[in-house]
Amino acid sequence: MIARELVALPLYSEEVLEGLTSDPKSLPCKLFYDNCGSALFEQITHLPEYYLTRTELEILRERSGEIGQEVGPGVTIVELGAGTAAKTCTLLRAFSRRQMRVPYFPVDISTAALNEAQDRVQAQCPAVAVRPVVADFSSGFEFLRSVPGRKLVLYLGSSIGNFDPSAAVNMLAKIRQQLSSEDALLLGTDLVKNQSILLPAYNDASGVTEQFNMNILCRLNRELGADFDLSSFRHVASWNPQESRIEIYLESTRAQGVNIPSLNVRVRFDNGERVHTENSYKYTLKMVNQMLEPAGFALTRTWFDRCKWFALHLARVT
Repeated sequence: MIARELVALPLYSEEVLEGLTSDPKSLPCKLFYDNCGSALFEQITHLPEYYLTRTELEILRERSGEIGQEVGPGVTIVELGAGTAAKTCTLLRAFSRRQMRVPYFPVDISTAALNEAQDRVQAQCPAVAVRPVVADFSSGFEFLRSVPGRKLVLYLGSSIGNFDPSAAVNMLAKIRQQLSSEDALLLGTDLVKNQSILLPAYNDASGVTEQFNMNILCRLNRELGADFDLSSFRHVASWNPQESRIEIYLESTRAQGVNIPSLNVRVRFDNGERVHTENSYKYTLKMVNQMLEPAGFALTRTWFDRCKWFALHLARVT
């Protein structure tokens, strides 16, 4: 075995060790977003089953003018978890019509995604000044303090749904701590609906979501020297109505052991044992208020798509 003190381990190593030696087992969902995972997620957003992107984009296309009017001119836009900014250009163009120059700070853990975002925004929105920020939110949101001017913080795509309710409130509160009284938040949330619509969005017929989930194991093999046999795990997505969330797992299809030499550990899996990789909460307006108010925000306006499957919420700092 390789001595841990002699190896420069990735920052997430302790989370992996803790998650895989816990009962039940888990892995942090932020591990999805290496370069390969970011590319796979971009594919997911174009799948017919994955309604979230197109419904949110519908709102942005039809309501960006109203959003810009509600927020007002002279604003700097900061997007948390920006990815490739595929949807954001619609909103940025609306703000460009209200102010001569729009400073835009896309923030993401993936450098590759940010590079693509910068190229896209510069090509489609010449009045926007792009300033990418590579950041892991687990390190906090202090970078918001260095962003000049009145800020509109975007957190789109229902990314907040990856957090348990208390963690979501805690995260929003940390964002609030870095904002001033004139700043605002535009939050995207997926809404509660029939599971016949929900489940296919996380278990598509072409198997891209399965590849996205499995990519975590590929990453651990590559970056930590693990020997996960991907053919011995399967992707599982299930709806938990009591918790109002989709739950994503990797399920072992046989009893097996997996070595992770850089962590000096051998992890044993029973047949059928699951590793939890992600939650995706689905919201009601009551649940949205229960997140925003304790975090120091006041909900001022909500926009829906035509089917009311998705919502964008504008919240002011209180």
